[in-house]
Amino acid sequence: MQHRPLGRTGIHVSPFALGAMMFSSFGTTDQGEVDRMVARALDAGINFVDTADAYAESEELLGRALRGRRDDVVLASKFSRPIGDDPNARGGSRRWIMTAVENSLRRLQTDHLDLYQMHRPDPLTDIEETLSALTDLVRSGKVRAIGTSDMPASDIVEAQWVAERRGLERFRAEQPHYSLLDRTIEREVLPVAQRYGMGTVIWSPLASGMLTGRVRRGQESDLRRTRMFAALRDERRIDTVEQLIALAEEAGMPLTHLALSFVIAHPGVTAALLGPRTMEQLDDLLAAADVRLGDDLLDRVDEIVPPGTGVGQMDQEYRTPPLLSPTLRRRPAQERAAA
Repeated sequence: MQHRPLGRTGIHVSPFALGAMMFSSFGTTDQGEVDRMVARALDAGINFVDTADAYAESEELLGRALRGRRDDVVLASKFSRPIGDDPNARGGSRRWIMTAVENSLRRLQTDHLDLYQMHRPDPLTDIEETLSALTDLVRSGKVRAIGTSDMPASDIVEAQWVAERRGLERFRAEQPHYSLLDRTIEREVLPVAQRYGMGTVIWSPLASGMLTGRVRRGQESDLRRTRMFAALRDERRIDTVEQLIALAEEAGMPLTHLALSFVIAHPGVTAALLGPRTMEQLDDLLAAADVRLGDDLLDRVDEIVPPGTGVGQMDQEYRTPPLLSPTLRRRPAQERAAA
């Protein structure tokens, strides 16, 4: 695989990254299977591995799988998602970040993370508080670069301004969702990331499995029976998937290859996360590394899902508080009484 620069960090990564969320109760906890999948990915040329403290056993399984090969990979993890019921074991506070990073380093059996990412925005914590703590981690050598995930474009800009004004480390990468079914980050997130020299690492380029071809109109599947993800039962998305399946068949490739190649073809995208649950899935996804989409095929994709638009939304995506929510549009009680 031909490596790409991760923004302006000086770090170079493969266009496909190994996402380790499925190395957990979400997928497999078989250490032997995890070891084989990690070795297969690295031998195929992947040098970028991503996990998170919220992925249950993932960090521990990955840490054991990387023994003897830690220096071969750019290792990324994340913080801020809730860990248990403790209200302080989450978010972007200095108190939690300093604890979370030590926990991740221990589980991953390493003394540093190449990329440490804020898993979701924390609107209750001042971004200067978060950047200050992360800056100390970079200066201490425990973290090489910092990033975000699912951060709105306006928040990315604010964070860059705060970092510049306060002399703090700035976010160097963003991890948004992007797929054939949801191209909304093309409007603002990707242009803003490019403007600030940030790398972009795409999560769920297969849209939680919808772009594997396993979710079809009129057919039951193991994915559609998964009650926790309403997006898998969105009829608009299923209709669009049917059109994309037909396009992939016409182009002579699996839908998975069309989906992955489309994502990494965007000039603002650094890498796409592969989240295989089995070796068979991993081998299929790795085969997409050699696929290149021509302009004619990309134009056909645009006809199905126009640039900057999307069909529905993933359940796991961060949703900003609506500006017209009742609590924000109502005046305080005393103002209403005075009127």
